[in-house]
Amino acid sequence: MKGYLLLEDGTKFSGNIFGAINQQVGEVVFNTSMTGYQEIMTDPSYFNQIVVMTYPLIGNYGIHHFVNQSNGPIVKGFVVRESADIYTHWKGYTSLDAYLKKNGIIGISGVDTRAIVRIIREKGTLKGIIASDEVMVDDNLKLLKETEFNNYVQSVTTKSIYDMWPLGEPVAKVAVLDFGIKRNIIRELLKRNLQVRIFPAQTDFEAIKSFNPDGIFMSNGPGDPKEIPMVIKEVEKIIDSNIPTFGICLGHQLIALALGAETVPMKYGHRGGNHPVKDLLEDKIVITAQNHGYVVTDESLMAISVEITHRNINDRTIEGIKHKTKALFSVQYHPEASPGPDDSSYLFDQFLKMIEEQKG
Repeated sequence: MKGYLLLEDGTKFSGNIFGAINQQVGEVVFNTSMTGYQEIMTDPSYFNQIVVMTYPLIGNYGIHHFVNQSNGPIVKGFVVRESADIYTHWKGYTSLDAYLKKNGIIGISGVDTRAIVRIIREKGTLKGIIASDEVMVDDNLKLLKETEFNNYVQSVTTKSIYDMWPLGEPVAKVAVLDFGIKRNIIRELLKRNLQVRIFPAQTDFEAIKSFNPDGIFMSNGPGDPKEIPMVIKEVEKIIDSNIPTFGICLGHQLIALALGAETVPMKYGHRGGNHPVKDLLEDKIVITAQNHGYVVTDESLMAISVEITHRNINDRTIEGIKHKTKALFSVQYHPEASPGPDDSSYLFDQFLKMIEEQKG
């Protein structure tokens, strides 16, 4: 079926619809990863977004069991230069097209993804819509102007508290605040024999404290961190408690805001599996996976008792901070995603060490 991707600036890209036959509005962003399309589609941080893959051939190794980072694809739409009809991998069980169709996600192929990325890099993140040729462009332009996105974290967080146990004897208990957590994060915690209890995003600190955790982990998630001020207030209480705390991505931004720092939207964000970051404390460079559209500002950290621990090599943005007197640190990227492949797993070890030192 013929269709198109329409951006809010009026630019139209014609192509072929695959996956589910419907139409979806979302924020159009791009990801520079060469692999990992299933992990990307199921990452809750992509809620309300249409993802453009810059690598030209997507779907060639199919869809695998046990790869999803949530219960299923989160993206509003998927844009590729070429969608592989035939996949080849011994773990693959279905095609990209069938997977999207089963989960009600629309995709479009045969479009100039390079041109789309250049527009986003020039103008910033834009709203867009994927639709069939049967739908009038003028009607969709009106729809794009009227559409607003909200309730990001509330839409992806767990609705109830649940526990997960490691295979070995637990060495400590960790309370996890779920803002849209990826399954690989939980796996990394369990690998270190940590018992985890996952809490909904808006859980008050007293409920977390009643679990008597040895550490607190704050997860990734979608949207603007300033849109959940009630969560920031609870993060302030977590920081005051001096329970060892580790945050990534949205968790990193919420920690910074709770400390009194500032976050601002980026022009088109960092999304991909090839972002070089320098660990200033370890004096080494790691290759990281990233997915965020907001960043902590340098200026706002000057009057706060933290040190900058990580910097993005490409644009010098802040990628990590550590409190000078409290057991607290955070990074902007995804250490569980392992594009290096194990460049950043040491951060989970540092978290465990911090917990053990606090326990004595």
